[in-house]
Amino acid sequence: MNSPTVELKLPILPNMELVATQTADIIAKHMHLSEDQSGEITMALIETCINAFEHSKAGNNIFIHFIIEESSLVIKVIDQGIGFDKSKVAIPKIENKIGKDERKRGWGLQLIQALMDSVEFESTDSGTTVTMTKNK
Repeated sequence: MNSPTVELKLPILPNMELVATQTADIIAKHMHLSEDQSGEITMALIETCINAFEHSKAGNNIFIHFIIEESSLVIKVIDQGIGFDKSKVAIPKIENKIGKDERKRGWGLQLIQALMDSVEFESTDSGTTVTMTKNK
């Protein structure tokens, strides 16, 4: 049996990631995930969407697939942008951020990986797919 899948096509517009988080919330309830798990999914999804909106230089849309499996929720965030090399994304130094005016940015990839049970990045010059899994 195929896993039920919800597919979203989101225009790159302000606050459009909230459509994705509302969808994730409904799916998490359907799957009987805890409020903590639902919150972790929401935060990871916001980070992933904002990364796609801000960095991908994708055309007009990003795509999100929620794949409801027996023991996990798999979320794919797909953009058709310029791609990136994860090994070249610098991890910010915490001491440079605390008590300074430097932007408190650059933590997205680490945050996503901390919030989800597994995260995979596939990226080429024709787009990036981030596959995140939250186990039940």
